[in-house]
Amino acid sequence: MENREKFSSRIGFILISAGCAIGLGNVWRFPFITGQYGGAAFVLVYLFFLMILGLPIMVMEYAVGRASQRSIATSFQKLEPAGSKWHWYSYIGMAGNYLLMMFYTTVAGWMLCYFVKMLKGDFVQRNPRQVEHIFGTMLSDPKTQIFWMAVVIVLGFLVCSLGLQNGVEKITTVMMSCLFVVIVILIIRSVTLNGASAGLKFYLIPDFAAMKKQGITKVVFAAMGQAFFTLSLGIGAIAIFGSYIDKSRRLAGEAISVAVLDTLVALMAGLIIFPACFAFGVNPGSGPNLVFITLPNVFNEMPGSRIWGAMFFLFMSFAALSTIIAVFQNIISFAQDLWGCSLKKAILFNIIVITLLSLPCALGFNVWSFITPFGEGSTIQDLEDFIISNNILPLGSLVYLLFCVTKYGWGWDNFMKEANEGKGIKFPKWPKFYITYILPLIVLFIFIQGYIDKFFL
Repeated sequence: MENREKFSSRIGFILISAGCAIGLGNVWRFPFITGQYGGAAFVLVYLFFLMILGLPIMVMEYAVGRASQRSIATSFQKLEPAGSKWHWYSYIGMAGNYLLMMFYTTVAGWMLCYFVKMLKGDFVQRNPRQVEHIFGTMLSDPKTQIFWMAVVIVLGFLVCSLGLQNGVEKITTVMMSCLFVVIVILIIRSVTLNGASAGLKFYLIPDFAAMKKQGITKVVFAAMGQAFFTLSLGIGAIAIFGSYIDKSRRLAGEAISVAVLDTLVALMAGLIIFPACFAFGVNPGSGPNLVFITLPNVFNEMPGSRIWGAMFFLFMSFAALSTIIAVFQNIISFAQDLWGCSLKKAILFNIIVITLLSLPCALGFNVWSFITPFGEGSTIQDLEDFIISNNILPLGSLVYLLFCVTKYGWGWDNFMKEANEGKGIKFPKWPKFYITYILPLIVLFIFIQGYIDKFFL
């Protein structure tokens, strides 16, 4: 496996890593949480935690990937001290990638489906109740759900089948460039609406009184959680791209570039959503419904609603697909690293496996809607999301973190040597105490808080 394919350009690597990090969390969860927790004040707290929480762990994941030149399937085995058991986590990490795809493929399918519906004009002159009905109808039809989920899976693997440089890198670069163009056009449309200024004010001027009203601790938890989850850390989805880059650049600078792009997309999504919501008197904190029920109503109020709506869901589809392609690339490399099988075999095997694994989520809204893991109104998707978001991501990040800082793992010196090889921004020595003793406690705290929020509040 030493003749590993490399990225052809640095920009390709940064865009793909950003594509993996830029998912529906940025575009869906970020504006919704920002809306819920007082706008700009929340954004400031979030940026602070992104710097002190997300970035160090991201550099560690890159370092493990680049030093081992392998995916999470075998990277710990290569770097761990003889006789230690760090590689046991690789099975959980691999499972995490599959779990994420078990529901992500369905949600990405909704985005594509809505893109087509917008183009066809399905929402034109519909009232809010009818718009809600369209979403309900889509969820309750198993054939529609499975069809769009399958389209997403085939598209994702098709890109990966063209190889790292010709497929994943080329297509993600084009997709991410289009994503930025579409965002900019939508922002211009949104901020020029009558009444948009109230939304801009809410989003861009910190209102600490609103934050206080929500409760400072609650806002801090939400910001910590979002900063932590936005970069897709802990399942080796970032490490894999570390394994495809050379040693010409230091890793801290690369991680900062990716985190900046990731945050930029989240912030720009807010610039589309808040001015539009305020212009039409819609509550921007209306949860996941925001994307599928609130926004189609908002687009309906604009002249040229079909075009703006279709562009928005195209942008959402790109955000979802960029993550799916990145995780599929990781999943394919498991099979190649573990069994040394060819790209073709790895893809055929995984198309079947992921299609079967994605069925419970797609059917959980209709045929299997009687399965309510967290009580009435919950779905199979909620359970899958809980296992990955509240368990595997935080615990996986903790494993990477401890692996890089303790002498029982790969160790601080090895990590620093790998992170600081090449040109660019150095990973500093001074936060060693914080990273070794305080950061693991914060991650553990996020993990426990997730359970408290889910079961006791």
